[in-house]
Amino acid sequence: MDYFSGWSKHRITAGFLTISMLFVGACSGETTTSEGENSSSSGRCESTIRVAVGTQDQVINTAVGGAAVRELGLLEKHLPRDGDYEGVCYDIQWSSYTSGPPITNAMMANQLDIGLMGDFPAVINMITFAQENQSTNSTFIGTLAHSPNGAGNAVMVPANSDVTSLADLRGGAISVPFGSAAHGMVLKALEEVGLDPETDVNLVSQAPEVGGSSLRTGQIDAHANFVPFGELFPFRGFARKIFDGAQTGIPTLHGITVRSDFAEQHPDIVVAYLKAVLEANQMFREDPEGISAQIQEWSGIEKEVVYMFLGPSGLQTLNPTIGDTQLSALENSVATLTSLGRIENPIDPSEVVNWTDESFLRRAMEELGLEYDDVVATAESYEISGEDALTGELIEDPRRAAQFWVQGEETVTNFASIANMVKALTELQAEGQAANAMFVHDHNSGLKLFAENSYFVRNGDEVAAFLLESDAQAYVAQTGGTLTAFRDLQSIYAKQPVLLGVR
Repeated sequence: MDYFSGWSKHRITAGFLTISMLFVGACSGETTTSEGENSSSSGRCESTIRVAVGTQDQVINTAVGGAAVRELGLLEKHLPRDGDYEGVCYDIQWSSYTSGPPITNAMMANQLDIGLMGDFPAVINMITFAQENQSTNSTFIGTLAHSPNGAGNAVMVPANSDVTSLADLRGGAISVPFGSAAHGMVLKALEEVGLDPETDVNLVSQAPEVGGSSLRTGQIDAHANFVPFGELFPFRGFARKIFDGAQTGIPTLHGITVRSDFAEQHPDIVVAYLKAVLEANQMFREDPEGISAQIQEWSGIEKEVVYMFLGPSGLQTLNPTIGDTQLSALENSVATLTSLGRIENPIDPSEVVNWTDESFLRRAMEELGLEYDDVVATAESYEISGEDALTGELIEDPRRAAQFWVQGEETVTNFASIANMVKALTELQAEGQAANAMFVHDHNSGLKLFAENSYFVRNGDEVAAFLLESDAQAYVAQTGGTLTAFRDLQSIYAKQPVLLGVR
C-alpha cells in the first residue's frame, strides 16, 4: 500500500480521481446489489428509471440511509407510482463501499445517483464536481448522523503498544483511509500536537479491514479511522484508542449527496428516498436494540457497537437536517483542506451553504405530516430515560447513567449511576450470567464509553468515568478520589451485599 503515501502531497484535482480509482481497486471492497421493481399496474414497463445508491454498510452512521432502507424495503414503499410515474418501473441498485472517495468516483462517472459519506469526503465530492464536471454538480441534501464535538473518528494503537498519545507517534507509521473523514481528523490532530504529517510520521492509506489486520499483527504503529472502527476494534480486543475525535471539539457528520441532474429530473424520487430515511430513523428510535441486531446481520458490525453510536445518549445523533452544526462540520472540512494545501483552487468555507439544499427534506417531512422543529427536537433529546433497574429511582441525568446488555437478552438494562450498574453486574455474574457490553459516560463531556476501556475515579459510592487517563488523574487531584480500573470496581462491589435484585 506504499503507493498511497504520496497522496498527502496532492491537491484536489483530476489527479485525486486517478488516485481514488486506485483506492477503489485496492481497498473499496465494493459489493453491489441490483433489483428491478415493477410499479406498473399492468405489469408492463412503459419506462424504467434507475435509482443507484452508494452506501457504506460497515460505516453504521450510514445505516439508516443505506442498509436499513435497502433491507426493509423502505425506498420501494415511498417511490412515486402515479402521475408522471404511472407505468414506470424502477431499477434500484445498491453498492456498498468501505469509504467515501470511491463513491465520488462512481457518482462522477454517472454510475451512482445518490452517495452516502462523511464530511470530508462530502466536501471533496462537491468540490470535485464543481471543478471537474462541466455538466452537473452534486448537492448535499440531508444528514444521516452527526456529532457536535467530533466523536466517532479515532486513532488506535495495538492493544499491547506502549504509545499513549499522538505525540508518541513521532517517527512512526500511521495508516488511515485516505480521503476519509478520519484522514482529515488525523491531519488536523497531528498538526495540533506539533507533528508534521509530511515529515514527522509515515502516513499511509489502508482501508478499515486492512488497518484492523495491521493493528492485530503490529505492522503499523497506529491506525486512524471513522465510525465505527474507533470503538469496534477496541471492542474486539486487539486495539486501544489513544485519541478520540471528540477531543477536537469540531463537529463531524455523515450525510447524503445527490447528483444535481438526477435531483432536477426526478425530485419526487429524491423526496421518496428521504421519506425512507425519516422512517428508518423513527424505526431505530422505537426499537434501537432490535434494529441494531438487524444491522449486525446486514453489516457484520456487532450490535453493541451499533447501539453505542446510534442508541439513546449515543455517540451520534440521527438528526436529518442541515443546521448550524452540520454546516459547521462541512465548513471546517473546507477550511482544514484549504489550510493544509489540499485544494488547488481554494474556496471560502461559507460557500458550502450554496451546495446544500434542504427543500427535498422539508417536502418529505411535510408529506409525512412531520414538523421540522419537532424532528430536530426529537433527535436531539434522544437520551437514556426511565427507571434504574436496581433501585427503581428515576434516571434524571443521562450523562451519569450506565447500562449493560446481557447476553441473550433483547434489550439493554438502564441504571441511574455507574455504582448501581456495577452492583447489578456483580449479582448478574453471581447468577452465572454475563453482559456483552457495559456502557458509561465521560464525566466531563458526556461521551458514551465502553466501561472496560475507561478510567474511573471512586469517591465512596460516587463513581465517575473518563475517556482519558489524564482527565481521571486531574479529577483525582481535584476530589481526592481513587483512580480505579473497572475490574477493581467489580471486586469492590462484589464484597458488598445487594439488597435489590436487577430482575
